[in-house]
Amino acid sequence: MPALTIRIKKHRDGTAALTCTRADGSSTWQRQRGAQAAFFPRHDLTHYAVETTLGHRRGFYGLVAEGWDLGDFGAPWPRGRIPADAEPAEQIVGFLDLERASGATWSAAELTEKLIGFGDARVTDAQLVEIRARMRELFARWDAVPPGESLELPFDLPAGAGR
Repeated sequence: MPALTIRIKKHRDGTAALTCTRADGSSTWQRQRGAQAAFFPRHDLTHYAVETTLGHRRGFYGLVAEGWDLGDFGAPWPRGRIPADAEPAEQIVGFLDLERASGATWSAAELTEKLIGFGDARVTDAQLVEIRARMRELFARWDAVPPGESLELPFDLPAGAGR
C-alpha cells in the first residue's frame, strides 16, 4: 500500500474533491466549488508531478502522509506554518501555476532564481522538462475523467531526501 492514495473526484455539479488516504487508513479531504474547482485539481496534480519527479519526501503530499490534514495548509494554520525543513514544492508549484495562467514558458534558471532562500534548492532543465511532461499527462487523464468519477494516484515516499 502506498504512503498516500490521492483521489480527485469530478462531481456532476461542477465541484471537485480531493481525498488523501494514508497507509494507516486515516484520511483528509476537501471539496472545491466554483473557481476553486477549476483551479485546484490542476494545482494538486502539479504538486504530484513536482514531488514525484523531484523525489520530495516533505512536500505537500509528504506532509499529508505524515498526518497533516488539508485544512492545516492555510489560515488559521492549526499546525503552524509549513515547516522550515519542508522541501520547496509549494514554491515550485506556484511558479508553474503562474506559468500556466500567464501562458509563458520559463527556464529552469528562472525557477531556480525564485528558490533563493531554500538552501541548495534548484531545478535542472531536464527535471523541468520531465515535470511539464508529467503535468501534461496528468491533466489529460483528469480531463478524461467523466463527471461523477475520480482520478486515483498512489504516492510513495522516496527513500531519503530528494531535492
